[in-house]
Amino acid sequence: MTVAEWSLPAVLDVVTDTVPDREMLVWTSVRRSYGEVRDRTRGLAAFLRAHGLGVRRERFELERWENGQSPVAIMLSNCPEYLEAMIGAYRARAVPFNVNHHYAPAEVAALLDQIGAEAVVYHRRLGPLLEQAGGPRGRLLIEVGDGSSAAPLPGATPFEEAVATTDGRDELPAPSPDDLYLVCTGGTTGRPKGVLWRQADVYVSALRMPDGATGDQIAKTAGTGSGVWFAAPPLMHGAAQWTAFSGLVTGGTVVLHDDSRPFDARTILEVLERERVTLVSLVGDAYVRPVVDELRRRPYDLSALRTIAVGGAVTSASLKEALLEMVPHLIIVDGYGASETGGMAYGASMNGQATRQFGLAGGGGVLSADRTRFLSPGEDETGWTARVGRVPLGYLNDRAKTEETFPVIDGQRVSIPGDRARYAPDGTIVMLGRDSMVINSGGEKVFVEEVEEALRRHPDVSDALVVGRPSERFGQEVVALVQAREGARLTPREVREYVAGQIARFKAPRAVLFCDRVGRHPTGKADYTWARQAALDAVPATGDASGAATAAAAPGDGTATRPLG
Repeated sequence: MTVAEWSLPAVLDVVTDTVPDREMLVWTSVRRSYGEVRDRTRGLAAFLRAHGLGVRRERFELERWENGQSPVAIMLSNCPEYLEAMIGAYRARAVPFNVNHHYAPAEVAALLDQIGAEAVVYHRRLGPLLEQAGGPRGRLLIEVGDGSSAAPLPGATPFEEAVATTDGRDELPAPSPDDLYLVCTGGTTGRPKGVLWRQADVYVSALRMPDGATGDQIAKTAGTGSGVWFAAPPLMHGAAQWTAFSGLVTGGTVVLHDDSRPFDARTILEVLERERVTLVSLVGDAYVRPVVDELRRRPYDLSALRTIAVGGAVTSASLKEALLEMVPHLIIVDGYGASETGGMAYGASMNGQATRQFGLAGGGGVLSADRTRFLSPGEDETGWTARVGRVPLGYLNDRAKTEETFPVIDGQRVSIPGDRARYAPDGTIVMLGRDSMVINSGGEKVFVEEVEEALRRHPDVSDALVVGRPSERFGQEVVALVQAREGARLTPREVREYVAGQIARFKAPRAVLFCDRVGRHPTGKADYTWARQAALDAVPATGDASGAATAAAAPGDGTATRPLG
């Protein structure tokens, strides 16, 4: 029996036929229904097709790492046009991809060339950046107005003009489940990579939809609706796209945060209250801590909120506990996944019951350390998180990396994103962190996320990152970059002893640097490139070779500190 497969536009058409008048997208004062968005995205698709964009070669003609569709770069802050641009490109059978508009011009230029962008959809204020990056060169430009005083780029078409296209709107090609979903990794530990998914696979593995769903089942779910979903992180982050599309393919209303302004917890909470949001996605401590602090300042009506989904970075147990104390009816869902796997493991915390362990989604497992077999629950071995089944095809234009990360084992394509894990006795899995971030210190392996979580439990620590730096004695030593709370007085030795009181002493930082602000990307993810450079200035947190104690005072008393940047 053939299992039904779906492209994203085909699913959205079923949803729209079911609830055409329901609000689909909400952003500041803009509110658009499913019916309105379908009309607009069909117009955009017709515009793209009229300019020659679409399918060049079908999937069956290509290798796993090849793309046969026209790439469309999306260089926008959060707004309805971001999702409309993606859906419109899908309807044209082109393939949109995310561009981090915080990149420098040379980085933007490299990414556009790397992916082979044939068109760029961008906010007008980003026009100068795009021009410096050589973006207009031979590419179709579609400009979204944002009230900027910047002059339009020569030859650019206003987005509203593009979506108003009528010629060809009724002759759009039928989408295919083989059409691509392309997401560029954040590049937090290296150069961004383009991850290629079939839309049918991303629908199941990343959006967590049932495999083999029928049109009637999709329509029934849409009729009930999934509530009001608030995607707070930037849509240039893959996980935020998955939150948004998960809400849309189930008939929900998706609210978008205006991330053109600095993150502000008060604004987030006011939106939760005003829109009667039922689910919000946040990214780790960088988002959750200010939300907790704001809730402590004054109450908000969060009676409609049922779920907080956290992922993309670690959320400290102490912050989850604080949230659940103040909003006891909440469920906090920790999601583990990657651009290379989709959402593959989840853990739920409720009032009085927090967890660091994860239950596996379909196809998820732990691969042996030598990557030759899947471990069984009960085997005491630290291995690799992995997923089989509906996983990505590969990395764009990179055969070697594709075959390394997505090898074929026992006749099945496997995704191995590079994270280490082990089974707990009850069959759940314990996530240990990215292997590339493991510190080998004195023959022991230290997973940075475990140390970071211990640091963030300190009442005087606002944020922290951990990296390794070279050490003559240990090969590598653990270094903590610490952002102390305002007015706090900490010393490196106090920080080390606090961590040593919670986890094995060999994991405790041997050097500490107090920072004005810990380096993070706009998505909330850690900036480990910054952290590794900053770690060179850290001061010892333990005795020197002669046994004499090396003490340091808190910021303001002479301790080495480092500003961000």
